[in-house]
Amino acid sequence: MTLVIAAEPAPLETNADGVVQVGKTRVTLDTVVTVFKQGTTAEEIVYRYPSLRLADVYATIAFYLNHQQEVEAYLQQRQKQAQEVRKMNEAKFDPQGLRDRLLARQAEKSA
Repeated sequence: MTLVIAAEPAPLETNADGVVQVGKTRVTLDTVVTVFKQGTTAEEIVYRYPSLRLADVYATIAFYLNHQQEVEAYLQQRQKQAQEVRKMNEAKFDPQGLRDRLLARQAEKSA
């Protein structure tokens, strides 16, 4: 029997919003890379995110290690987008105002 060695593509797909997801799951590349950089093993990642396959996690980590500069640039871009969305949401929906309204409503109920 001959072992056939073939390169397999990384199990990464970009969704309509431009977010890279692992395999056929909603777990993002951001998530896997972040926990991997914190020292989490592939097995622990699968335990935390049971929709992932162990082989896909290892392949994703390998992709990250082989393309660190590109992935880091992507992660920085995603962080920047998240901060912009957060600022927009905070401008639209003042979190302090919401807290004050909820506390006032709670005080009315208890009075």
